Amino acid sequence: MSEITNAIGALYAYDVETSGDARNLDADRLPELDSATIYRWVHLDLDHPGAAPWIASQTDETVAESLTLEDTRPRFAKHGTGFLLNLRGVNLNPAADPEDMVSIRLWVCDRMIISVRRRRLMAVVALREAMEAGAAPETPGHFVAALSEGMTERMAPVIDGIADDVDALEELSLDSASGLRAKIVDIRRTTIALRRYIGPQREALSRLAGESGDFFENEDRTGLRETVDRITRLVEEMDAVRERCGVLNDQLADARAEEMNRNMMVLSVVAAIFLPLGFLTGLLGVNVGGIPGAENPHAFAFLCLLMVALGAGITFFFRKLKWI
Repeated sequence: MSEITNAIGALYAYDVETSGDARNLDADRLPELDSATIYRWVHLDLDHPGAAPWIASQTDETVAESLTLEDTRPRFAKHGTGFLLNLRGVNLNPAADPEDMVSIRLWVCDRMIISVRRRRLMAVVALREAMEAGAAPETPGHFVAALSEGMTERMAPVIDGIADDVDALEELSLDSASGLRAKIVDIRRTTIALRRYIGPQREALSRLAGESGDFFENEDRTGLRETVDRITRLVEEMDAVRERCGVLNDQLADARAEEMNRNMMVLSVVAAIFLPLGFLTGLLGVNVGGIPGAENPHAFAFLCLLMVALGAGITFFFRKLKWI
């Protein structure tokens, strides 16, 4: 919060005017909305102690509670003259895991957008940069459509990268299964974490496009539907990754079971070959009188030749049966 110098915890505050310019505001002295202002955007850090009281002073109890919840899932809800929208974006902050998705909550009414976050979201940073460059979204509906599109664009490379990782694991599994199981588990865990929020986000944006009343122009609705289509493709890609990981895990389990069965077969054949040899040596090794060849100096050599011949015969017999 070191970057925040105002009392309400505002990271950014802008008035977007009819001229198309975005005027940067002093959050400690926000002016009244005038006729030249199309809408005002105030972006707050929820961890700042002044954020929650300011939100409560600007909205009703329901909106204030929704914007300040500890944990949220993507959702859309109409309320009074505006709507509440919770979204999640991949975490692209340095040294962060993308699946640790960043939440942003929005209250959008006729001429006001209040957004809150706890961690930085790159799509919001891009919107601020667009405003500073003189390319501010023209309406609240255009703002929400641009934010949704920007968040979805940043999801695609992460999910495509996961799919590429599965491709690489499938190639590696043809040569060696060693160490692949842990990587598969990591990919499945990441996919499940992303799917948990991206799936509901598709439903929230779909409802937003259909139930948001007069907030969106036809162009904005079309853009939202395109965003929903892209999220649908990403959800299908994640489902495919999960299924491929399951198939790959089954293949590795089958390969390991086959290898163990093959090893057990070899051990069983070796034991079968040496079983009669062990019986023969055990029989001749008993300490009683009458053992054949006890007085013959060539008996030991004859016994060794007999055992070699017996072992070779058993091995030949097993090969005929295709056991080895």
